[in-house]
Amino acid sequence: MSLDAFLDDVEENTFEPEPEEAPAASIFLKKDPEADARLELARTVLRQAQEAIGNALRLIEGTLSREEGKAVTSRLITAKQESERVLDDISGSRIIEGVFDGQGMVGSDGNAYAVPPNYASKSRLVEGDMLKLTIAADGSFRFKQIGPIERRRLVGKLAYDATSGLHVVLCGEQIYKVLTASVTFFHGEPGDEVVILVPKSTPSVWAAVENVVRK
Repeated sequence: MSLDAFLDDVEENTFEPEPEEAPAASIFLKKDPEADARLELARTVLRQAQEAIGNALRLIEGTLSREEGKAVTSRLITAKQESERVLDDISGSRIIEGVFDGQGMVGSDGNAYAVPPNYASKSRLVEGDMLKLTIAADGSFRFKQIGPIERRRLVGKLAYDATSGLHVVLCGEQIYKVLTASVTFFHGEPGDEVVILVPKSTPSVWAAVENVVRK
């Protein structure tokens, strides 16, 4: 066979190489932002737990100073808040922060939001406390205290203001409004001695009821 014939025969019987198969991972693995966010949240929670356990052991062994303990606590709180933010993002919730004005929350968006009186009473919210409102995808509201203002404790007499229809506490010349839900919870009556909480450094119109001493 001539050289030319041999080369023609090789060319006719040569098959095109098949393309290499893509790795299975690139075929079946698709980017899922929601799954990635959940995974990152899980990592954050596990890291928090690991750090908390380690620092608890150090505290028991006496190798963790008070200053270090405060720094660790601050980091854990920040990490917890970040975890909650990621979780809220995943669920499609909307978050608004604001200031408690004695009855409701004045949001950073300029709107006023009604705070359930029972929650405000149970949490002993004081005028000036920072709150976080989570509006879920279904429209439900969830409040959480995130920045308590520094407080001071006062003792006064409970009274009822017929003009405003509100309960008030008389502390010398100062009069503080209190939520009816708080008075009802403690079964307070006009004339009872009341222990209240007010902002330490700023004036306020409202006070939180801490306890009632019956007549």
